[in-house]
Amino acid sequence: MFYVYVLKSQKDTELYVGSTNDLKRRVSEHQNGKSFSTQFRRPFELIYYEAYKNEKDAREREQGLKLRGNARRFLKERIVRSLA
Repeated sequence: MFYVYVLKSQKDTELYVGSTNDLKRRVSEHQNGKSFSTQFRRPFELIYYEAYKNEKDAREREQGLKLRGNARRFLKERIVRSLA
């Protein structure tokens, strides 16, 4: 399985979108500062994820959430209570 996930920084409340084939390992790497792009925004809370059978589908969804404002906005509307 491949996962697209959203982390919420408990330091600055900003969101981070990523993808991986091992969700538990990847979240742990973010929490432990092993990811350069997020090491200064720790700690994180996993607030959302989607599972895909195909890696390309997961990567395309990740890019859509990162690059397309509407995709990100619709996701935020779906998880509004998780963002609070």
